[in-house]
Amino acid sequence: MQAHGEVKALSQRVRRVVAPNPGPMTGPGTNSYIIGESDLVVVDPGPAIPAHIDAILGCVGDRLRYIACTHTHPDHSPAASLLAEATGATLVGRTTADDRHQDLSFQPASQIEDDECVTGEDWTLRAIHTPGHVDNHVCYLLDEEGVVFAGDHIMNGSTVVIVPPGGNMAHYISSLRRLLDYDVKIVAPGHGELIPDCRGEVEKLVRHRLLREAKVFGALTEAAQSLDDLVAIVYDDVDPMMHEWAKLSLLAHLIKLEDERRTFKSLEAGIERWQVAA
Repeated sequence: MQAHGEVKALSQRVRRVVAPNPGPMTGPGTNSYIIGESDLVVVDPGPAIPAHIDAILGCVGDRLRYIACTHTHPDHSPAASLLAEATGATLVGRTTADDRHQDLSFQPASQIEDDECVTGEDWTLRAIHTPGHVDNHVCYLLDEEGVVFAGDHIMNGSTVVIVPPGGNMAHYISSLRRLLDYDVKIVAPGHGELIPDCRGEVEKLVRHRLLREAKVFGALTEAAQSLDDLVAIVYDDVDPMMHEWAKLSLLAHLIKLEDERRTFKSLEAGIERWQVAA
C-alpha cells in the first residue's frame, strides 16, 4: 500500500500521491495524479490537508500549469484553489448547484466541455463528461497512454454512491458505457489501485447496477415498499452499517424506474411507497 505523501511513479508520464483521508467512502484516501515531465497537470488535488498539498507542491515545483478536477466533492477538489494560489496554475473542470455537498471554492474560469482537450509538451488530457455520480463529473483521458482518470465514476474495490438529485442512475449507466467509445486501456480511479481492464470493469459495473435494479423491481412486484423496507431487501448483501448510504443509490434506482414508467410512488400515512406500474 502506498504511504500517504509518497510520490509513486505509475508510468513515464504519471505519478500518484495519496491523500491522508482514508475511510469507508474514500478507501485508502483520495488519489491525486501528477501528469507530465516538463509542464504538469494535477488531476484531483484532493482535500485541503496541508501535508498533502505540501507533498504535491514538492513534486511539481514551478512546473504546474493546470489543475483538473473530476468533480467538486470535498475529498477531490478543495486543495485546487490553494494550489492555484501557490503556483498560478489554471483550474479545469465543471461546477454544479450547491447541494450542501459541494466544494464551492472551486471556480474555474470556464466550464470544460465534453471532448475538450488540455495539452502539455508531452501529453494530451481529454475531458469526457460523465454525469451520474454527480452531474458535473468529468473523466480525463490521457491520450498518449490510454489511461482514464476516473474520479468517482469508477473506484477500485467498491461501487460509487449515486446521490439524487445531482446524481442520476440512468445517466451513470450511460456514462459508464461512454468510456467504451474511447481507446481506454487502464482506469486510474479516484480511490484505490489502477484497474488494468477498462472494458471488463465497465461491463461488470453495468451488469451489477442492472442486477440491483432487477432486485428492486422484483421486490416491488411482491408489494408496495417504503425506502426503509426496500433497503433491507435489496441490499441484504451489504453491511447494515452502510444502509444509510445504500438508500441514496436505491433512491436513484427508484427514480430511474419511475422515469421509465415501470413503477410509481404514492404517499400512505405520510410514508412514501413505491409499487410496480400496472
